[in-house]
Amino acid sequence: MSVKTKSILLILFILVADQVLKIFVKTTMVIGDEKYVFGNWFVLHFIENNGMAFGMEMGGKTGKLILSLFRIAASIGIGWYIFHLIKHNAHPGLILAVSAIFAGAVGNIIDSAFYGLIFSESFYEPAVLFPPEGGYASFLHGRVVDMLYFPVVFFRPVFNLADSSVTIGVFLIILFQKRFFKITH
Repeated sequence: MSVKTKSILLILFILVADQVLKIFVKTTMVIGDEKYVFGNWFVLHFIENNGMAFGMEMGGKTGKLILSLFRIAASIGIGWYIFHLIKHNAHPGLILAVSAIFAGAVGNIIDSAFYGLIFSESFYEPAVLFPPEGGYASFLHGRVVDMLYFPVVFFRPVFNLADSSVTIGVFLIILFQKRFFKITH
């Protein structure tokens, strides 16, 4: 199997897994609900954020729009970079790591771009997909669904599969940078 095919399959796998889990959480839980998966060390804890790490926000609706447009532009750049890497026969590990970063970025963009249009609010009852009265926000103003929580002393954030994908991709690039970026003299 070519690295291009592996890259496409990895991106599709991450996007589908991320969206299936987010839709499951959004349509079966309300914000703040918790479901214990493995004892007290792994919990599905449903929260939403406006799209920045650790729930940070950027200037209301205008800031949210700017953030969404920036993320779309950055994802287009990352997608172009993947094609560049494939075209120039870059290390397969680098191509797959950047593909994971791309998939994570796109996964969160899907939430921001479309979830406000296609879901009702999740505050008092689970969200309804395609509610008759319309969604809770306009295009590019939806909130990102987070649910993965590992309540250990040194790590308290709640995140999602898309966030994990970006983090793992960056970590692999840092860990294997000498192998991925061989410089010949």
